Amino acid sequence: MVLEWFSNFFEWMEALSPLWAYCVLIVIAYGENVMPPIPGDMVVVFGGYLAGLGNLNLGVVIFLSTLGGAAGFMTVYAVGYRVGREVLAPDSRFRWLPRDGVETARRWIHRYGYGVIAANRFLSGARSVISLTAGIAQMEPWRTAWWCTVSALLWTGLISYAGYAVGENWELVVVYLRAYGRVILLLLGGLAVGGAAYWYWRRSDRTMDEPETNSGPNP
Repeated sequence: MVLEWFSNFFEWMEALSPLWAYCVLIVIAYGENVMPPIPGDMVVVFGGYLAGLGNLNLGVVIFLSTLGGAAGFMTVYAVGYRVGREVLAPDSRFRWLPRDGVETARRWIHRYGYGVIAANRFLSGARSVISLTAGIAQMEPWRTAWWCTVSALLWTGLISYAGYAVGENWELVVVYLRAYGRVILLLLGGLAVGGAAYWYWRRSDRTMDEPETNSGPNP
């Protein structure tokens, strides 16, 4: 059912005039960051394929995908910037958010700074969490906008060119992207579990050392 819907969607998009196809592209690229279930990467790859057919221009596909992706990132960033740490409060109205993911992204940002923003497009499954956390962390807006744009440009340029290069086999690129996304999610999950275990071990170790530090003969 889902595969049939996607097939119909891409047939519909291929039949659009270039102007409307570009509009769909930028809307999907934007919406993917705001509503992660939207398959933005798949549409960007298909946009590259359409450029290979001559229906669209590859440079415009990359530009609009980058613009939409960066704008979507900064929209979620602005939400995080506005609500701040209220998101993480126990009684917050944002209890539906993945708090563990936000906390993990917060630790990444604290440790690696704007490097996390620059890498966000390559971290499938964590993009929206990173943009939200960057806002919560009150990261400098212009630097954040710059690095999220660079990240979007590199990623969309890569996958749209892949769709352009493989032509009718563009769906293979999507298959590889899905496999890549699963690997990234597993790695991120492993890092989160490892970080939590390390934090717990350090905390337990400090707790065990406290009696030794405070022990000694009373005067």
